[in-house]
Amino acid sequence: MAYVELTKENFEEVITNNDTVVVDYWADWCGPCKSFGPIFEKVSEDFPNAVFAKVDPEKEQEIASWFNIRSIPTLMIFREKVMVFSQPGALPEGALRDVVSKVENLDMVEVHKQVAAQQAEKEKQTPPA
Repeated sequence: MAYVELTKENFEEVITNNDTVVVDYWADWCGPCKSFGPIFEKVSEDFPNAVFAKVDPEKEQEIASWFNIRSIPTLMIFREKVMVFSQPGALPEGALRDVVSKVENLDMVEVHKQVAAQQAEKEKQTPPA
């Protein structure tokens, strides 16, 4: 199997214990999801250092709600526990390869600095309780 099934029980563990996680939100009844599935699996074979995972939002409603999934397919990529890409819609094979390659080549020191700066700014704007 070229991907893992993400559930409420294993989601945090998979995201935490892997450097790059590519997540496809999909459903059996979704035509574009069925078309994207073979592309997702084929591309997964070319990125052995990334974990490719699938979430069925109907079965895993908590995950879908947490990430505000409103349409499927939706593709999301995490790198070092940070969501660095999220986009609804199926991607062509070349575009998916390109996105995963770019994510794997991100300067994560810079990304973590930006996340810390955003969190600090958010905390400044939050009134004390």
